[in-house]
Amino acid sequence: MSVVAPRSQTWLSAADCALDTFRALVERTTDPGDHPGADAVEQNVPVYDGERLRVRAATGPGRREAQAELVHALLDGPGIVVFKGAFPDSTVLGRATEAFTALIEEERAAGSARGDHFAKPGANDRVWNALEKLARTAPEVFADYYANDLIALVATAWLGPGYQITSQINQVNPGGAAQSVHRDYHLGFLSEARAAAYPAHVHRLSPALTLQGAVAHCDMPVESGPTLYLPYSQTYEPGYLAWRRPEFMAYFAGHHVQLPLEAGDAVFFNPALFHAAGHNRSADIRRMANLLQISSAFGRAMETVDREAVVNAVFPVLRRRKAEGATEEWLHNVVAACAEGYPFPTNLDLDPPVDGLAPDSQADLVRRALERDRTPDALRAELRSGAERRQS
Repeated sequence: MSVVAPRSQTWLSAADCALDTFRALVERTTDPGDHPGADAVEQNVPVYDGERLRVRAATGPGRREAQAELVHALLDGPGIVVFKGAFPDSTVLGRATEAFTALIEEERAAGSARGDHFAKPGANDRVWNALEKLARTAPEVFADYYANDLIALVATAWLGPGYQITSQINQVNPGGAAQSVHRDYHLGFLSEARAAAYPAHVHRLSPALTLQGAVAHCDMPVESGPTLYLPYSQTYEPGYLAWRRPEFMAYFAGHHVQLPLEAGDAVFFNPALFHAAGHNRSADIRRMANLLQISSAFGRAMETVDREAVVNAVFPVLRRRKAEGATEEWLHNVVAACAEGYPFPTNLDLDPPVDGLAPDSQADLVRRALERDRTPDALRAELRSGAERRQS
């Protein structure tokens, strides 16, 4: 007699978002025994002493054991870990802070407006693509900073080898308002309707493609507004559809945790964890963090395709077929095959998310051109402009 495994739910919808189910998942207490390498559990979050973690990971078996513990914390546990003293050398941290401050001042002097994903533009000083800018302006500082072994430890644990680091500097100035609660890239940057278009197994996959981190570049007492987190919220499968809903936002507002940090501490968390930067209520603290977004090596196609050239070749056909009565579905399928349907990666200095969470994708431009009956030359110019905005 054969045994048939139960069939998983294929699609998620707003109807699956039940606050009682969510509460049952997040209202639990972290057992220190599940995180034996942690030095403490504070507000349900495992806190690791950076130096002790380094010693533990110095041998092959110890490293694998430490990484397994971190994966458990990020996947099935509270979804977040804190490394105290992740950057123990204050000179390395200080030189990086000076370099980041110089970038902020340079961009501020240039009048460069910076959009933010979940806060009003202008509320913070935001440096997009800080990784490349630091490397170009201060390569020695870059090397010393990113040689950090704990970044490599947790990134390899969560993503495996071949990961890719990007970073953004976020400086929240005194009076800077809190962000709205959210989940992060990938599905967290899509509208509810677009997120719902992806099957449930992609909702489960998305968090495994990215690791979120933040390095504190100054002391961050609670009044300075360090990030708010809701431990265990990453385990809620419909969370990419739930976080915008008023009842979930209200629950987050009443139940989040907020951990003070010291300069050189680092936080790493599952991108599906409900979180939001806090309100800087201090009088004089410019709360600077280097936000690390570390991506899986697998988030890319197998072949290199010049999709701009493909679109320019195919668009006259699309335009003619539409005039001849082709269905929207037919047109949509061809656009999906020829155009890049995802707006990332992009250059967020030139292509910021000011009007939403994500800029237009190449496919968005093509579909709009079809709707408005633009000429091939007009689309060609728009595609070229878009490609130039995405260049570093």
